[in-house]
Amino acid sequence: MLSPTVRAAAIFAAALGFSQEVANPWPESAILEPADLARTLRSSEKKPAVICVAFPVLYRSKHIAGSVFAGPGNKPEGLDELKKAVAGRAKDSDLVLYCGCCPMTKCPNIRPAYRLLKEMGFTHIRVLSVPANMAADWYDKGYPSEAGTAGGG
Repeated sequence: MLSPTVRAAAIFAAALGFSQEVANPWPESAILEPADLARTLRSSEKKPAVICVAFPVLYRSKHIAGSVFAGPGNKPEGLDELKKAVAGRAKDSDLVLYCGCCPMTKCPNIRPAYRLLKEMGFTHIRVLSVPANMAADWYDKGYPSEAGTAGGG
């Protein structure tokens, strides 16, 4: 069952016309399974930069532990925040994007964010696989998460 926040975000995305499936700008090899990212985040390995490109309400309610909020990828201001989030990083930095507002196949935020990073010259961008939503695919599985703050993100 979807949380009220996730359900509201999915309804919002659908109302804006983002319910159609669109082509992915990334290769299959760029898709990162949640269990694999969780294992990496729990290990002592070098961790990737995890960047949330979801709607603010989702990040503020709960997010992947250690992730950075960059704003919704479907809005110019969100893409501007994404630019700031990666400013100064090496072009071969290990970046992981995620949204989770709805099934990845219908997500309005992840594709524009991925395209922007590619256009900026980043070469190691991965996308977290979110087949349903963050609650079902990450939080309910006990993967590394942290609560947001009402004023943050």
